[in-house]
Amino acid sequence: MDENNVLAETDRFYSALSVEKGSNAAFLAMFDSSGVMLRSDHMPVEGHKAIEELLMRGNDSTYTLTWEPLFARIAKAGDMGYTYGTYQVRDKGADSISGEGTYVTIWQKKEDGSWKALLDTGNDGLGRKQ
Repeated sequence: MDENNVLAETDRFYSALSVEKGSNAAFLAMFDSSGVMLRSDHMPVEGHKAIEELLMRGNDSTYTLTWEPLFARIAKAGDMGYTYGTYQVRDKGADSISGEGTYVTIWQKKEDGSWKALLDTGNDGLGRKQ
């Protein structure tokens, strides 16, 4: 498997973890200690502790967040990369789509060979007529 596919599979792993354990747990597992979240109507949230504090203010038990990378690229040096793709939010009670959009995640390869998110952001909407 080429390295770009490894990064895409890493991204898919965290989406599957979001389904299994909730989006908060997935994001906390995904982020590096120095990671940054960019979200609408918020200043950048910097560092794992601040990300955890933000996430724990919200209840992720009423919805399921999934995402699918459309593209993954690793720098020639092999230590940084990014993925982008689409995401969906589904209400658990109605099993209906309550939100969708696009995202980008910047990744760093750690010394143990794992990939951790340095920066993650998303944009609501896909511009589709319903």
